[in-house]
Amino acid sequence: MAKATLVTGLFKNRLAAEAAVDAILKRGYTRDEISVLMSDATRSKEFALQAKTHAADGAGIGGAVGGAVGAVLAAIAVVGSTIALPGINLVIAGPIAAALAGAGAGGVTGGVIGALIGAGIPEYRARVYGAGLREGGILIGVEARPEEDTGKLEAFLEDVGAQHVRAE
Repeated sequence: MAKATLVTGLFKNRLAAEAAVDAILKRGYTRDEISVLMSDATRSKEFALQAKTHAADGAGIGGAVGGAVGAVLAAIAVVGSTIALPGINLVIAGPIAAALAGAGAGGVTGGVIGALIGAGIPEYRARVYGAGLREGGILIGVEARPEEDTGKLEAFLEDVGAQHVRAE
């Protein structure tokens, strides 16, 4: 079985990221195929309400985050397969988190850039994404199913507002 191609894009804020995740889900992808990366500061700022109200576990999630769109992103960002990497203040949820956890400490050497490289993103792209994450952006990654869907998924992420879209 061929390794899935990871298509990534950087979103400037939570609302844009939520809309993108909703649109990705409507394309037939599941929460388990979507990765979310953000700084710990962004998670604390954007998702503090969900963490405090336990909205991500399903109790009252619609009212807390404004409907199902926010609920999905909050669930991924707050619970999901999340790892927080100490010392670099990066929160990673989804398949990328599992890949980094399997790589051990070697996958996160070098801070944010090293973590992104460990997730399979080339260094030059990792530097662009690292800067965006430090500025409060949210990186969304989707594992494209069939290879021929990669180009369509890249175009789709651009259409929903992603910047620096790339397939790896």
